[in-house]
Amino acid sequence: MENQQPASSLPPTAAQTSAENPWPLRVLSEKLKIHIENSPVTWVEGQLLEANVRNGHAYLTLRDVDVDNSFSVTVWASVMRTLDSTPQVGSRVVARVKPSFYAKTGRLSLNASDLRPVGLGELLVRLERLRQALGAEGLFDVERKRKLPVLPGKIGLITGRDSDAEKDVVRNATLRWPAVQFRIINTAVQGVDAVPQVINALHELDADPSVEVIVIARGGGALEDLLPFSNEDLVREVAAAHTPVVSAIGHEADRPILDDVADLRASTPTDAAKRIVPDLNEEFAGLDAARQRLDRAVNTMLQRESQLIASLRARPVLANPQVMVTSRAEDLGRWRERATALFSHRVQRANDEVGHLRAQMRALSPQQTLDRGYSVTQLADGRVLRDVREVQPNDQLRIRVAAGQLTAAVHNIFPAETTAQSN
Repeated sequence: MENQQPASSLPPTAAQTSAENPWPLRVLSEKLKIHIENSPVTWVEGQLLEANVRNGHAYLTLRDVDVDNSFSVTVWASVMRTLDSTPQVGSRVVARVKPSFYAKTGRLSLNASDLRPVGLGELLVRLERLRQALGAEGLFDVERKRKLPVLPGKIGLITGRDSDAEKDVVRNATLRWPAVQFRIINTAVQGVDAVPQVINALHELDADPSVEVIVIARGGGALEDLLPFSNEDLVREVAAAHTPVVSAIGHEADRPILDDVADLRASTPTDAAKRIVPDLNEEFAGLDAARQRLDRAVNTMLQRESQLIASLRARPVLANPQVMVTSRAEDLGRWRERATALFSHRVQRANDEVGHLRAQMRALSPQQTLDRGYSVTQLADGRVLRDVREVQPNDQLRIRVAAGQLTAAVHNIFPAETTAQSN
């Protein structure tokens, strides 16, 4: 006791401690106890891993439902007497707790002032609330769901180790298509390890370019066992995956949220195998049926074309091809005769017109005038005499009549006025 430092010489805060002036361990324990036990009362939820009842008190181990975190919880006898039922291992509960720190051993635990089991109805309400919230975000929209490949080269399978679900998927897929390949990752499919392990497996398969479709399979189970497949983190990771995801949980009564976000929901692992790969026998049967339909279609087309050729050959123009030439020759002869007649008629009319024009021209020619008894008198220089004043007595004149010419000398000149008076 003589070696104990007086409290007044101790650093008041942890930040002021040093190697030369440390706190005794009891001081830290006392301060932690004060700090922790000043924490407010909190409602928490978890699953009971251990439940020991001694002398009316219950000593529990409460584990988080999604991750591997656990706490010791003490329920004193005074609280136990108010509970409707004794806590059972594996049950899901909510507890009203306050932290408690035992300074002597440095042990932290929780004291429960109330403990209530989480009923199935409450779980369903929570799941439905989460389902509606994720649906409102569009994670379940049909437009965002990806189509599965017709024949995947490699299938990624996430399921429990040596589980019936794994055997069903592999066996049925292989029976349908013997060449199918798998990349299988075994994970926990229930409990607190299920969500992180399934998410890690999903990331690994999604990053593998040879994996064309991913199947998450489990062979059904109670609602509590299927809760990991309704976990929000897992649902969002499936929605963000680039590879199509098939949900094959195999639980018809209460569908996990994974069924809604997956690109394809299979009712069972067997159903998943049937919907992922085609049946080889059915494909062969389909090929045979298609080949038969093709044969029928080709035969029908050949028969139709043969009938068409036969009907064409039966036509007169093909049965007696020279008819086409002879009939056209007769038409050509008629057209030639018609053209000749029309041309001859046109030439005759033209000849008549030419004769008529010739007669008109002849009637108007100087020769016709001379033939009627007139003559043309010309001066010695060849000019036609039109006025008697143009000549003098004894001038030589040339006179042209209808038949021939003659010369004459001017003896008398009679002006036009004198001539008119004499007439």
